[in-house]
Amino acid sequence: MSEFKINIENVVAFASLGKDIKLQTLVEMLEAAEYEPEQFPGLVYRIKNPRAAALIFSSGKIVCTGAKSIELAKEAMRKVVDDIREIGIDLPRDFEIKVENIVASSQIDAKLNLEEIALTLENAEYEPEQFPGLVYRIREPRVAFLLFSSGKIICTGAQNIKDVHAALRKLKEKLKEIGVEVKG
Repeated sequence: MSEFKINIENVVAFASLGKDIKLQTLVEMLEAAEYEPEQFPGLVYRIKNPRAAALIFSSGKIVCTGAKSIELAKEAMRKVVDDIREIGIDLPRDFEIKVENIVASSQIDAKLNLEEIALTLENAEYEPEQFPGLVYRIREPRVAFLLFSSGKIICTGAQNIKDVHAALRKLKEKLKEIGVEVKG
């Protein structure tokens, strides 16, 4: 069974620095920072290299989103912490970066009849009036798929690339069981 060709669209990573951060100080000193506490409790800080956005909370928690790989997400997180340190805020040198979510896309060589799949596949939801894709969830690994009639597949919720591939193999098997031949 061939591996699917996947494109990583987004990696969301998280770190807790264990130290309070004064967001008002950050917004005044970091050029690309946006902070509107009446709309959102975190500060948004965008970096260009690697391209990502960080949501920084006063509790010292940081969520980094928009990176195109796990390595770039971790690099972006370290850069954000370094940038905060450079303006004089003392932060720990060692902190754990945890990948929370990987969004990956793939394309299969098949036209998918989403109505038929929704009727046959357990844990599938399809409401074309609200959204053009079918939502299919599996428990192990815990991910959700968006399937489109064109054969495009979005996988979200995985925490590593191995789980993305494992989930896609399971999806391929499930589709095969209900009579949909998938060429990966």
